[in-house]
Amino acid sequence: MPTYRELFAIREFRVLFLNRCVVMVSVAASGLALGTITYEATGSPVLTALAMFGGPLVSLVASQLLLASSDTVRPQTALMLQMLAPLVANSLQAVPGVPWQARFALLAIPYVVNAMFSGTQWVVVREIVPEGSYVLARSTFNLAVGGMQVVGYGLGGVALLWLSARDLFLVAAMADAVCLLNLRLGLADRPARGRSGGGNVVRRTAAVNRVLLGSRTTRALYVAMWVPNGLVVGAEALFVPYGHGSVAGYLFAAAAAGMMLGDLVVGRFVSPARRDALIGPLRLTLAAPYLLLLLSPPATVTVAVAFVASVGYAAGLPLQERLFQHTDPAVQGQAMGLYGTGLMVWQAIGALLGGLAATVVSPAHAMGVVAVASVLVTVVNTPGLRRSAPAQPTVVSASGSPSS
Repeated sequence: MPTYRELFAIREFRVLFLNRCVVMVSVAASGLALGTITYEATGSPVLTALAMFGGPLVSLVASQLLLASSDTVRPQTALMLQMLAPLVANSLQAVPGVPWQARFALLAIPYVVNAMFSGTQWVVVREIVPEGSYVLARSTFNLAVGGMQVVGYGLGGVALLWLSARDLFLVAAMADAVCLLNLRLGLADRPARGRSGGGNVVRRTAAVNRVLLGSRTTRALYVAMWVPNGLVVGAEALFVPYGHGSVAGYLFAAAAAGMMLGDLVVGRFVSPARRDALIGPLRLTLAAPYLLLLLSPPATVTVAVAFVASVGYAAGLPLQERLFQHTDPAVQGQAMGLYGTGLMVWQAIGALLGGLAATVVSPAHAMGVVAVASVLVTVVNTPGLRRSAPAQPTVVSASGSPSS
């Protein structure tokens, strides 16, 4: 079994892990700053929410056009560009007198660049860690992101008591500069894994996406990673209308704790063979507890449901491992980027469906309804998922022809 000691003994892993932690501080600081400035300038809750959380929508659009860059640009260059873009944007955001409309244009810059290279980091991580250690590495990053989001937003909120929003942008820019230097000095330069072949990156992106989604092997993997997860997010999107004040806070906290526990246990203490065998049970665990909401239980039971169900998110770890095993190294960056993009799409769809269901039935029953849908998708997709079992040798190549 791989250990944390083995991972952190790898210099490049430490570099990437440190960057991930510092980036979350930068994202939190810049998000709070932009949200504060936008609300002061417009008084609009909608624009404020878009300022703080609308960036992924830009990534969603850009990734459909530029995602192939994850495989056709040298990894060190790609990751440095991911840091340079927010450094430039946050530095310009700190300039006094920038109109709020222009601030939205600046907000888009790092998200476009991030969309181009969203899969690069995970390919590098898998390359630098020992064989069989990717799941532990990814779960370690997940735990760090969860913890640093809490720390980043907490520190940012306190900092606003003494600092201006402009000062927070400068803090974010300094964090980005640290990350940029850290990557330049600590990450080896590697060749790009894929080649553009002289073709247009937009055409390559579309072609490889068609291959990945057209293959019966990888399509079932994407369905398993996107749809049940997204539908359960639809249940979580109803925590506020279900619980109002403090109950909603307990629900969100319980869900976060369950997700972190699942990542910790599955990533560190479960063997690879057992981990893969747990994909089905974990996918069902993600939704099945919410079926209790159809019985309108007390809030204390719902909090326990949110905790237990969120452990099921850990199924994404062995599913990502399968995706690597069944894709050509030349397109693995785009394959992982497509996973992230589709996840955002289905989380948005899930939230929309949950909200629509809650207009017809109570929030508790609506959570149960989307849980039923999640369980059904998992069950129906199970035969297709067997095609990606570790014993199956099929590998989806950039050309679309499977190989063994």
